[in-house]
Amino acid sequence: MLALFKVPWSDYTSDLWNALLKTIEYTVAGFAGAVVLGLAIALLRLSPLRPLRVFAAVYTELFKNVPLLAIIFLTYFGLASAGVKLGVFEAGALSLIVFYAAYLSEIFRSAIAGVHSDQHEASEALGLSRVSTFAYVVFPQALRSALPGTNTMLVDLLKSTSLLVTISAAELMSEGRLITSATFRALEVYLVIAAIYFVLCYPLSQGLLWLERQIQAGTPLSVRRRRRLRAAKALLAREAT
Repeated sequence: MLALFKVPWSDYTSDLWNALLKTIEYTVAGFAGAVVLGLAIALLRLSPLRPLRVFAAVYTELFKNVPLLAIIFLTYFGLASAGVKLGVFEAGALSLIVFYAAYLSEIFRSAIAGVHSDQHEASEALGLSRVSTFAYVVFPQALRSALPGTNTMLVDLLKSTSLLVTISAAELMSEGRLITSATFRALEVYLVIAAIYFVLCYPLSQGLLWLERQIQAGTPLSVRRRRRLRAAKALLAREAT
C-alpha cells in the first residue's frame, strides 16, 4: 500500500490547481452555451414553421447519436484540416456546447410543451403578448419541470470534460497524464484525479438536488419574488396581530 504514495504531490500542486480551474472554465462555458443553444433549438422544435422544426429535429438527432469524442475530434482536427483553426479552449468548449445542447433541447422542449394550454388561453385573456406569456407564464413553470434533467446534464458535462484530454486541453485528466509520464505512477495518479472529480461532482450533485427540492416545494426562483413573498408574509402576520 505504501507504494501508492511515492508521487511528490507538492511539486504538482500548482499545476493541479490550474488544471482544476481550467476544468471549471470548460464546465461553465460549455454549460452556459449549451443552455442558450438548447433553449433556442427547443423553441425551434415548437415553432409553427415546419422548416424550422425539421432543422431543429435534425440537429437534435444528429448530435444525440454521435459520440462526444468524435465531435471533439471533428471540431479540433477536422475543422483545422478544412482551414478553420480553433484554439484548444474554443474547440473544447464548442464541442461540449453542441453536444449537450441536443440533450438540453429535448429537456426544455418537453418542459415547455408540458405547460397546460389553459395557461396560454388565460394569458391571452389578460391581454399578454406571446413574448410576455412565454417570459412570465410559460418559462417559469417549464423551468421547474426542466430542472432535474438540467441538473443531471450539468454534472455529466463536468465529468465529460475529461474527454478533452485527447486534445491536451490542460484540464484535470490532461494534467494527470503529464504527471503519469513524469513519475510512471499511473495507479496513484489516476486515483487522485478520480478523487478530485468525485470531490467536484458529489457536492455539486447534492447541492443541485437540494435546490431542486426547494423549488419543488414552492420556493420562488428569483430573488425579487422571494423578497415579495417575505414582505407579503410579514404583512399578513402584522394584520393577524
